[in-house]
Amino acid sequence: MRLLLHICCAPCSVMCIKTLREENILVDGFWYNPNIHPYTEYQNRLNALKEYSKMIDLNVIYEDYYGLKEFTKNVIDILDNRCSYCYLNRLEKTVLYAKENGYDAFSTTLLISPYQNHDLIKKICEQLSIKHNIKFIYKDFRKYYFIGKDIFKDTKLYMQKYCGCIFSEEERYLGENKKYDFSNISFIRNNNNFEFKKIENNENIINKILDENISKEEIYNLINNSLIYGLKKDGKFISYVILLPFSKDILELKYLFTKKEYRNKGYANKILKIIYGNYKQNYQKMIIGLKEDQIPFFIKQGFNEFYERKNDLIYYVKNLK
Repeated sequence: MRLLLHICCAPCSVMCIKTLREENILVDGFWYNPNIHPYTEYQNRLNALKEYSKMIDLNVIYEDYYGLKEFTKNVIDILDNRCSYCYLNRLEKTVLYAKENGYDAFSTTLLISPYQNHDLIKKICEQLSIKHNIKFIYKDFRKYYFIGKDIFKDTKLYMQKYCGCIFSEEERYLGENKKYDFSNISFIRNNNNFEFKKIENNENIINKILDENISKEEIYNLINNSLIYGLKKDGKFISYVILLPFSKDILELKYLFTKKEYRNKGYANKILKIIYGNYKQNYQKMIIGLKEDQIPFFIKQGFNEFYERKNDLIYYVKNLK
């Protein structure tokens, strides 16, 4: 099967291409992104894809069009719904090229980002598939998002910091980002036999950390309404972190635990860096209540003393932005 893959940017393409190739699908890339502004940003992303495509021997068709004026004219009256226009504009261009040039199917790297409107993208692709009589290959690539980012970082090529259009750039730097739902996404990092993923079974976490002289009641209090993640090494969990949304802008780090035999080896630092990266889009700050002997480690992590003291704990805060 020959598939034309719309590529929104090089970092998002990494695991989409890898996954499709593993299914013996012949993939060509298609660049058409007039939604990326300003011009320097557009060029940076375009050049990153050109360099990355050489590294992985990917043929890419480039519809090189910087469309700031056209884009803004079409969305100025629908700013809150501009993504609908943006998706349709780019995806229909992809579909038309695929149809005219004998491809069997199409898809898009937009399906990998947890920050995009996944259901809307899927719906638009399905409608275009019917309209133009060409197969749409749907894949929920989102579970690979952070793997792809890790792999791409190793290339040292340009990585963007916002979605694309000038309005999303404003939201990013004025701190007006939307909230994103990560509840159904496992954050997996496969570097050097490590995985970082969400833990759904609360009994698992209870049994794992009971040997830390914490009562079952205390653990139940910790995990109630919390997000629980674990760091695996060679298939075994070695660290856990428990997070609790404190307010719409603040995330509380309730608990960080590393098995005794793995302590002082940098694993807590590793798990915290992943958490910062995953949640900085949703939260402005992270807070944690600390005992005296825990303070030096978290100061090194960039936490500063907060005014509140509660239950013999001193609260520290870190800016995530």
